[in-house]
Amino acid sequence: MIEFITWTANPEIFSSVVTVRWYGLMFAIGFWIGYEIVYRIFRHEGAPEAWLGKLFIYVVVATILGSRLGHVFFYQWDYYSVHPIEIFKIWEGGLASHGGTIGIIIAIFIFSKFVTHRSALWTFDRLVIPVALVGAMIRLGNLMNHEIFGHATDMPWGFRFVQNLHQWMNGAEPIFTAPSHPTQIYEALAYLALFGLMMFMYWKRNAEERPGLIFGVFLTWLFTARFLIEYVKNAQVEFEETMALNMGQLLSIPFIIAGMALIIYSYSRPRLSIAFPNKFSDEKSKK
Repeated sequence: MIEFITWTANPEIFSSVVTVRWYGLMFAIGFWIGYEIVYRIFRHEGAPEAWLGKLFIYVVVATILGSRLGHVFFYQWDYYSVHPIEIFKIWEGGLASHGGTIGIIIAIFIFSKFVTHRSALWTFDRLVIPVALVGAMIRLGNLMNHEIFGHATDMPWGFRFVQNLHQWMNGAEPIFTAPSHPTQIYEALAYLALFGLMMFMYWKRNAEERPGLIFGVFLTWLFTARFLIEYVKNAQVEFEETMALNMGQLLSIPFIIAGMALIIYSYSRPRLSIAFPNKFSDEKSKK
């Protein structure tokens, strides 16, 4: 007899005057580690230290706004168009990773124009390395929230999630789902593997000397993984039930194409020679 995993993790670490949830903690840890990685990359290449704080603000704001608006427009516009005040209730859930990606892309173009005065590819190639790690941490947060899981499965690693989560957290007996694909773990592992690959590309192969290569690998790998995992993931909204390809898959296709195009572009251009002074520049910007 197959022993499935009964998942009874509490989404809340503690609840008193302030409630701290695993999802928020994972989000914060991902951004903290990401900041440290970008800090070392910028110092390695002699970029101004002042760029770090500005980039952090751009990315955090873009991630939250983009993810929220992505969910609103891509998945539940029929609801939010008649309940616009609900858009601001971000604590109730409803974030879309594709929207977050679009938000970050827009923010980096603005950041590059007004802060670095360099090609946006320069920032993308460095920023996406920790972004993959943040994505993995967020999916682990989804696991703790008993959300975004997959179809029923008879595989031995199937998870039985709490279906009546809110009632269970308030004292009711748990009602478990059928054993289901833990797609949060699938995605987290895919993103962690991508993070390891890009760290290797940057620190061991100097892939940043081919502008667009790391960013292209990021887009291709991440959204191909997302496209494939969607086949075993439950639909997020009802209208996806009748779609041959769901919304997550349709939104992934342009990013996969863009990633492949960037990889081809990076190898069609001469390899750059980048100096690595291993200290921050005193300049406010480099042109």
